[in-house]
Amino acid sequence: MAGDAMPTFCIPENHCGTHAPVWLNGSHPLEGDGIVQRQACASFSGNCCLWNTTVEVKACPGGYYVYRLTKPRVCFHVYCGHFYDICDEDCHGSCVDTSECTCSPGTVLGPDRQTCFDENECEQNNGGCSEICVNLKNSYRCECGVGRVLRSDGKTCEDIEGCHSNNGGCSHLCLGSEKGYQCECPRGLVLSEDNHTCQVPVLCKSNTIEVSIPRDLVGGLELFLTNTSCRGVSNGTHVNILFSLKTCGTVVDVVNDKIVASNLVTGLPKQTPGSSGDIIIRTSKVLIPVTCEFPRLYTISEGYVPHLRNSPLEIMSRSHGIFPFTLEIFKDNEFEEPYREALPTLKLRDSLYFGIEPVVHVNGLESLVESCFATPTSKIDEILKYYLIQDGCVSDDSVKQYTSRDHLAKHFQVPVFKFVGKDHKEVFLHCQVLVCGRLDEHSRCAQGCHRRMRREAVEGVDVAGPRSQMLTGGPIGIDRED
Repeated sequence: MAGDAMPTFCIPENHCGTHAPVWLNGSHPLEGDGIVQRQACASFSGNCCLWNTTVEVKACPGGYYVYRLTKPRVCFHVYCGHFYDICDEDCHGSCVDTSECTCSPGTVLGPDRQTCFDENECEQNNGGCSEICVNLKNSYRCECGVGRVLRSDGKTCEDIEGCHSNNGGCSHLCLGSEKGYQCECPRGLVLSEDNHTCQVPVLCKSNTIEVSIPRDLVGGLELFLTNTSCRGVSNGTHVNILFSLKTCGTVVDVVNDKIVASNLVTGLPKQTPGSSGDIIIRTSKVLIPVTCEFPRLYTISEGYVPHLRNSPLEIMSRSHGIFPFTLEIFKDNEFEEPYREALPTLKLRDSLYFGIEPVVHVNGLESLVESCFATPTSKIDEILKYYLIQDGCVSDDSVKQYTSRDHLAKHFQVPVFKFVGKDHKEVFLHCQVLVCGRLDEHSRCAQGCHRRMRREAVEGVDVAGPRSQMLTGGPIGIDRED
């Protein structure tokens, strides 16, 4: 009863018996293609692909398709089926006991030689669109990014020049001035990075995510997350929801150069008036996707110096969030008790036990120590440096790596050393860490030791990922025995 196949064109919201229908953003494969991967998009709030995931499709003998579908994260994401048109049989040529199917413009004949499937014009040269191409049933349309509008040719885009055109591309208020225009938001909302869209304030921290929604927007509604036991608490002016990367149904994924944590705030009418005095509602339902982004690549530096506290590294990612690591110096190879108040002064021939520790332990992620090197000063760009790990490979045979139960933590042992020269009495360590999805068999972390990475970097290929910031500590005091 689901029809012939998944639709390969944008399905508007509130179809397929749900709020956010999911459609296949790409053509169906041929039988000889085997199993292929395609993007599946969920339509909502005027966006044909507000959410997306990856599914697998196979064309089978007999003219039908089999799908392996990713489980939806929320209940209102529903995969759609579609009844396609059956082709007309027209006579061509001599017409002796033969018939041939023809399909209307915008469709192509399917593998069963009877069904006319939608043709995805966007797969060929992006449909001729300069920016965004959206496939529709038997057709397509071009769209532009935020703050831009289609020209009269319906394919190319140009900047919006003022509030008179499409409200300046602003989601809420557009204010004109002599120098142009600017978008502004109602009280309680903030302007997003595109400078056009107003959004609910989200505070992303390593251990908590806080959503603060103006009560004027959700008066009379009960707010909860994917795990409905996690509910909002009103302080009179706002409804606040506090959760973490590990609670309330939060999903953590690795997407390109970011760690992405997502959840969904849903608002439904209260059954009874609340203590906050809500006796009316202005909307029947609110859906607010919440996303926090964290960078994948970190460079952390530390040393051994008396009376130095080991502070965590905090890196901002486009003001989205911080995902901190610390470089800990441990007392022994159990890696359970780090030096806290005063780091030790070590002697040559001692063993140095150090480790990369995540402040937040999240399942489904793993890390790779791409490089670790020592310098005699705190400068990260010091000319004199000694590599212990490079390109994910151990450069010094004396370095020993220990296994850890936490896939984000990495533990090492190396004999204590110092730099040549009587003035070099201190050592600083600097490590670069990359975070990947644990189940991604093709990630940089899964590759492990990869010496080609260094040559590719020299040739101009960006293999390190996002640019990192530095936090330098130290030094390590070396007590040299004469």
